[in-house]
Amino acid sequence: MFPTWLHILSIAALAIGVLCALGVLVDILRRPQPMAIMNVVWPVTALFGTGAVVWAYLRYARADGNGSDAHRDMHGGGMSDRASAPFPVMVGKGALHCGSGCMIGDIAAEWLAFLVPAVAVWFGWQSVFAEKMFAVWVLDFVFAFALGVVFQYFAIVPMRDLSPGEGIVAALKADTLSLIAWQVGMYGFMAFAQFYLFGHLLGQRAEVDTPEFWFAMQVAMVCGFATSYPVNWWLIRSGIKERM
Repeated sequence: MFPTWLHILSIAALAIGVLCALGVLVDILRRPQPMAIMNVVWPVTALFGTGAVVWAYLRYARADGNGSDAHRDMHGGGMSDRASAPFPVMVGKGALHCGSGCMIGDIAAEWLAFLVPAVAVWFGWQSVFAEKMFAVWVLDFVFAFALGVVFQYFAIVPMRDLSPGEGIVAALKADTLSLIAWQVGMYGFMAFAQFYLFGHLLGQRAEVDTPEFWFAMQVAMVCGFATSYPVNWWLIRSGIKERM
């Protein structure tokens, strides 16, 4: 059993994340984002970013709700609005855009491997990896990468007016390094949490069906944001990734 204080803290952190995500989602339903994919990005990233993401959304991304934002984006004004935002904010949006695909992919992969353990075997558990966690990380990466490219595709294609083939190539260029950097931070913290914090200090690993696991995942996603941020800075500065 985990300590009571950790169990309560984990439930509270997850509840705050859900409430923040629901709050952003409700607001977005009334005030859709000019870039449609951001309607998904903001609520999903609020699950782990909680108050910080809510603040960033309200301060830098909230649409005015009367359709003029979408009108500006269709007629070129949206790009100038993005260009006028502080560059560190644009980098943060780019990192969150990547992180939303990672978050959805990791949730899907972790639950799939938990409910169907054979999936972890297919991805190397007991043959390549003694630790099931490492095999699940491979599945995590596949899911996160696929979703990340899709999310990036729907961000880049409308802004650059690319063909489907050109859009896929551009999405791969923009998302690959960013996603790898994000997963490095996320995997790094989850390994630290599972092997040391939970395994060594508390004497047990956190399973996927426990609040403690997902509380650790919240922190891991923040670490992913931190390791992805400088990569997104370079990608956006060099023009490989679009400003948001």
